[in-house]
Amino acid sequence: MKFGKWLKRQIEQSLPEWREQFLRYKELKRCVKAVGPSPSPVGEAEFVATLDAEIDKINAFFLEQEEEFIIRHRELGRRAADLAAAAGHEAAAGAAAAIRREIVDLHGVMVLLLNYSSINYIGLAKILKKYDKRTGAVLRPPVIEAVLEQPFFETGTVSRLVRECEAMMEAVALVPEEADEALAAAERSIFRNTVAALLTMEDVRAWSSTRGSHSLPPLNLPDSDWLRSFDQCFSEKE
Repeated sequence: MKFGKWLKRQIEQSLPEWREQFLRYKELKRCVKAVGPSPSPVGEAEFVATLDAEIDKINAFFLEQEEEFIIRHRELGRRAADLAAAAGHEAAAGAAAAIRREIVDLHGVMVLLLNYSSINYIGLAKILKKYDKRTGAVLRPPVIEAVLEQPFFETGTVSRLVRECEAMMEAVALVPEEADEALAAAERSIFRNTVAALLTMEDVRAWSSTRGSHSLPPLNLPDSDWLRSFDQCFSEKE
């Protein structure tokens, strides 16, 4: 499958409110075709301006989501600590179920944001490669070097929050009698979406034709003990 079609499928499967925030790869391909094999300085400037606008859009969305996740994570951490202090109280069971659901939801959407970062990075690398191939320019290396410093590529904070969510999940784990089928079904659905995103993050690295200084950072989330144990738990319930 060509990258453009694969990207379209990924966008269609993403959260509805996120779809307009992805790289407009098809529009950029049109720009590349319009430039021609011997671009004028004006043509290259227009392409770069379009590319910069897309990068700015991606950065703004990523930072907005990251800030929201930091706030949600902090609040969930406070509530989880309060829950631990109230362990043994009758109301604690219901509160644990609610917090657990919110942690799973936050974990899933943060993994989707890491996936969003990966997809957009590969899309930028691909369109720049097309531009250089068509025009004979050498635009890709300096632009990618700049992209490596962009906020949307700096995923360390979100990755840390994902790991901390996994620790919180263990801290508020429910005993069997506290869980109900509706909650379990909701968690299975969110988990499957999370695993799908992780598999996409592995898949998207296959689109990178080289491994080196411009490669995506290593992906270690699929090796998480929490993910494996959670997957096994859900599989046994099917």
